[in-house]
Amino acid sequence: MDNKIKIASIGLAFVGFVDSVYLTYVKYTGQYSLCGTIGDCESVNSSKYSEIAGIPIALLGAGAYLLIVFLILIEYRSSFWKEYTPILVFGLSLLGVLYSIYLTYLEIAVLKAICPYCALSAVILVVLFVLSSVRLWRGFSEPLAAS
Repeated sequence: MDNKIKIASIGLAFVGFVDSVYLTYVKYTGQYSLCGTIGDCESVNSSKYSEIAGIPIALLGAGAYLLIVFLILIEYRSSFWKEYTPILVFGLSLLGVLYSIYLTYLEIAVLKAICPYCALSAVILVVLFVLSSVRLWRGFSEPLAAS
């Protein structure tokens, strides 16, 4: 089951990475995103909330997703990574979920605009958080079950 969770996590993080890279591209090039009539990506992606210290949030998200993939892929390289990767992925996904809650609040309450790409990233982070929680819980409960 753990391998299925890891494969699902890698797949989700890859989709999140592609989503974030696309939003970063749109931000840097100033092009319109392919939102259609679903949302108002331009209002969200050009708002003052779309950057931290001049760095697009989408770029930070791409880095976080890439880090999650990297951590899961190197997990079995050493006992250190095997022990700490589940905790690190849990922490990254928890931070991502908390920040996504804040950003979603800003979209709804302040900007009054929704970016479907941002919503997709938020959903991916929630699922990654759930999967990482399951992995972490199983890791803590396995020694108890073996006793």
